[in-house]
Amino acid sequence: MARRPLARVLRDGSAQIARSRELARSAADSATDVLHPLITITRGLHRLAGAGRRRWTDTPADRRGGLLFLAASVVLVVALLPYGPLLAVITLMAAAAWYGRDRAPATPAGPDESQVQRLTSLYEALVPYFSVAEDPSPLYAHGGDWEKAFDAFEFDGDGRISRLLVRYPAYFTDGEPAARARIEHLLHAKSGRGREYRFDWDEEGNELTVAVLPPLPTDITAQPFVTAPGEIVLGFTDPTGVRRTLPVRHGDGHRDEPPVVWRTGYRSTEPHLLVVGAPGSGTSTLLRSIALQALRHGDVLIVEGTGTGEFACLAGRAGVLAVACGPAGALTAFQWAADETERRLVAANQARQAGHPPPEDVTRPLYVLADRPSALGRLAADGQGEGDRDPLSLLQVPLRHGRAAGVTVVVADQYDSYDGTITVPDSVLPCTRARVVLGPVADRLAGVLGAAPSTTPAPRMPPGRGHARLGDGPVLRLQVPATPDPYDDATSDAHRQAVLALLPPRAAAPGGEGAADVEGPPTQEVRTARADRVPIETAAAEG
Repeated sequence: MARRPLARVLRDGSAQIARSRELARSAADSATDVLHPLITITRGLHRLAGAGRRRWTDTPADRRGGLLFLAASVVLVVALLPYGPLLAVITLMAAAAWYGRDRAPATPAGPDESQVQRLTSLYEALVPYFSVAEDPSPLYAHGGDWEKAFDAFEFDGDGRISRLLVRYPAYFTDGEPAARARIEHLLHAKSGRGREYRFDWDEEGNELTVAVLPPLPTDITAQPFVTAPGEIVLGFTDPTGVRRTLPVRHGDGHRDEPPVVWRTGYRSTEPHLLVVGAPGSGTSTLLRSIALQALRHGDVLIVEGTGTGEFACLAGRAGVLAVACGPAGALTAFQWAADETERRLVAANQARQAGHPPPEDVTRPLYVLADRPSALGRLAADGQGEGDRDPLSLLQVPLRHGRAAGVTVVVADQYDSYDGTITVPDSVLPCTRARVVLGPVADRLAGVLGAAPSTTPAPRMPPGRGHARLGDGPVLRLQVPATPDPYDDATSDAHRQAVLALLPPRAAAPGGEGAADVEGPPTQEVRTARADRVPIETAAAEG
């Protein structure tokens, strides 16, 4: 059966509708131009009536009679004068036209002279990078029109560029990182230093968007964040980087901030975390923040490689299995973590084969936090530890099988001060797909995170400031919440009280005689599901 053609009205309907819309828009514009005086006078009459109403309301009740008599006298005199009503109407219309005029300041149609000079200078600087001699009609040429290259632009109060949309020719090699880096460096220098910029490359549309980023908030302190079990808030980032916000406490009020949430557990694609930073960049602060959040729904085992007591506030607390220091304590702690991982795997396998759910001591999350473990490896290499075994070699079992056993490993270390290389062994890097880099180490970000950030380095890096990348996701700016050591004399009282409020209660001593002393924690025992218990050395390494 042959198909019948559509009626002409249906085929040409869209064109007729578009033509009708154009005619209606033109008629509306013409009517607005013709009726503009009437609209102005009507607006003025409305404003005069409002002013009179406010004057009548503000007048005291005992004086309203005299005001009413004065108004009636004026109306009577105007009515008795020759041509009085006509003059009164003309005066009223003139006053209404004056009060009804548009008082909004006229916005400039385009950039001013200084802004044009800045845009022209930027355009001329891009000519050597966005032009070739073989182009018959180049978009960029010396003395060319910058309006064709810059589709949109914004300036801040200081007259510097805050947002810019740059068009570039299709033959520019925007897929090469080196070519992109040259353009980003030029735009950063010409738009004004001392600020952070984000560069968004649209390879399909041949457009580059340059935007100035506001500084990340540094006033967020440690607090109980609204998260699900297994979620750890690493810090906070830009609103455009994530699609989620969390309410955070700020002084006496609350506000919403976009967080960087790291998901751990059995179904996590990034079960382990690597934190790398320069000295004083806040790696220990991030580990303290992770420990306080993990203690809400799991157990924590801490290995401190420096022996400076950065985690003494957590020793003896409920849920903290141990705070181990020194090569001997670290070796024992990592050995226990490896044995515990194997035990959990065996127990879970046996429970599944028997058709039973895994026991509670297997499903409860276990977090192994290692701060500066490379220092322990160097001590072991120098023969100052027990044997020649590197404690980090024992982390292979939790790193490779911890996801199935509910064991999460967090390794925090620093860049070597001599050769500028990362001190974490290569055996740890493949297993830690969630990574954080803190401090002014912009030239090494791509080597650790696996990708270069789309932002420029910050001119000033406060403690806890850096970048984060979870798996194959984008590189995000990061600001770690302030979680200092509450026992440090330099810690402010507000930060100290915020951290102490999150600490769990003290755990009872093994003999039932009370809680362990936090200021000088004694030897803590690691709780296991087996009959024997493995002691962990929590005192600092001797010598």
